[in-house]
Amino acid sequence: MQKALCLVGALVAALPLGLATVASGETIKLQAELKGSNEVPPNTSSGSGRADASFDTDTKVLTYTVTYSGLSGPALGAHFHGPSEPAKNAGIALPFKSTQSPILGTAPLSETQAADLLAGKWYANIHTAANPGGELRGQMVK
Repeated sequence: MQKALCLVGALVAALPLGLATVASGETIKLQAELKGSNEVPPNTSSGSGRADASFDTDTKVLTYTVTYSGLSGPALGAHFHGPSEPAKNAGIALPFKSTQSPILGTAPLSETQAADLLAGKWYANIHTAANPGGELRGQMVK
């Protein structure tokens, strides 16, 4: 009986320690202000926009909303690019399913994509005929 009580006591004492090591995910918020002056090279677009996103560290799913207005013409392409520092260009990391504002989407990310996004190495980009390299751009930051 005394051994059983010792065992129960040891389990009760160890339980909080075991729970403390269980990782719990979080939702990380990211955003970007989209402007022509953020493009590489910069342009004089009078358009503006915003990208808001949340990344769930458990499911590795990115949820995003991108809005814009005042473009020189219709948006012909819209995507996240990366990995890249703010003053450099990169390839498409995640295409958007639409180019019409508001752009809403979700996508599962690989470990590498998630690491680049959370390190601030992704940017949102809206392309037009007048600015095929990008009319509006914004670096995604926490």
